[in-house]
Amino acid sequence: MAKPTRWVTDTGPDHSQWYIDRFRQLAAEGADLAGEARLIDALVAPGSRVLDAGCGTGRVGAALALRGHTVVGVDADPVLVEAAGAAHLGPRWLVADLAELDLAAAGEPEPFDAAVVAGNVMTFVAAGTEAEVLRRIAAHLRPDGVIAVGFGTDRGYPLSAFDDDSAAAGLRREHRFATWDLRPWREESDFAVTLLRRPAE
Repeated sequence: MAKPTRWVTDTGPDHSQWYIDRFRQLAAEGADLAGEARLIDALVAPGSRVLDAGCGTGRVGAALALRGHTVVGVDADPVLVEAAGAAHLGPRWLVADLAELDLAAAGEPEPFDAAVVAGNVMTFVAAGTEAEVLRRIAAHLRPDGVIAVGFGTDRGYPLSAFDDDSAAAGLRREHRFATWDLRPWREESDFAVTLLRRPAE
């Protein structure tokens, strides 16, 4: 990887295991962990190909696979990818830096109908690579494919910068919400879910 991600540089050595344990505990407590997957499922046709970009422990991709979609999950953290593979059979889980994403080289040449970028992924990629991350994700979509991106607006990556990076990646913004269950976006919202479209060629 050309540049360490902020997941590496801005967190401690035990952060990955803490993250794994946190979501295991939430699942054991019966927390609703499939909100992002429900939105993606509503945006695409049955049996679509979905890229889970920054898949972490695989909770979103696994929920999409249970809904009948073909899922490939990618994360730069091998500890998280190993946890995803151990917990969720079905999707393909790969270690890769989103800023250098080339799934054809990993045996996944078919384009995706949609991508989901959940869990504050955009605030954890290496600083300065955000536009390239979006460009690489978009390059793996079919024309007219959709990307759903969600992150906290108070985490050091302004929405104005995200909008500029999305445009630089050739993506068109279609909608913005304050939550994954589509509550209205307001300027004071501390979270944003943005739906982007790769224009049809």
